[in-house]
Amino acid sequence: MQQARLVENLTQTLESKRKCLMPYITAGFPNLDATVGLLDRFDRAGCPAVEIGFPFSDSIADGPVIQGSFNQALDAGFKVDALCECIASARPTLKTALVAMVSMSIVRRFGVDAFMKKLCGSGFDAVIVPDVPINESATISASCDEHHLCNILMCAPTTPANRQQQIAEQASGFLYVIAAKGITGERTGVDHHLHGMIENLRKWTQTPLVAGFGISTADHVRNVCAVADGAIVGSAIIRRIDQAVQRGESNANIIEEVGAYVDELMTGT
Repeated sequence: MQQARLVENLTQTLESKRKCLMPYITAGFPNLDATVGLLDRFDRAGCPAVEIGFPFSDSIADGPVIQGSFNQALDAGFKVDALCECIASARPTLKTALVAMVSMSIVRRFGVDAFMKKLCGSGFDAVIVPDVPINESATISASCDEHHLCNILMCAPTTPANRQQQIAEQASGFLYVIAAKGITGERTGVDHHLHGMIENLRKWTQTPLVAGFGISTADHVRNVCAVADGAIVGSAIIRRIDQAVQRGESNANIIEEVGAYVDELMTGT
């Protein structure tokens, strides 16, 4: 079962007295060869899971850095089918779990069941659909169960307490705890509300709690991981990729530069 790979990776990391670092990358940015190379590099760095964002023209929570990477990938001709073919080829050599971050609009375009079947068949372990309406969430969950994918739920600081409890009780794989209000992007520090939010969520679930939004340094990772089970870093990674692309760096140099940054972040776990 592919669900098991994500759960086992997180469990093994936590049992080894470390916390979980999950890098985020945009699929096809700057190209699919770089995407696969980065996955291999993160795997060798010991990341238990990696989030892969599917480019979409009008995402609801992504800041300008990630949206810019979406636009560049789409302009370069990104296709979901091509990504899935690349993932299927790379999957046998990767231990890390792969989490698809995808807009509901893309899921609807394929059809919920067909899309989840495609993710499962190519080697993804979990999916996050951050903009799924409540009336469609049960359909997503049922299809994920059928195709052996974890349906990763998100909990925000603006989520009412009773809704936080409902989300926590339904969580599988891990619960994505949004560590800051607003859109994705680098920040100077970790929001003060996070500790209390994590403490409350632990009353309702044994599922690992992994925080994202605004985390960009090893100190941020260390501070988050003092209370959470892991940290997700996205915009800071995408910014480094973009800067390297603007300098005309090769895929190999991009992978090494971003890999070294992730190695540094890992010191905070």
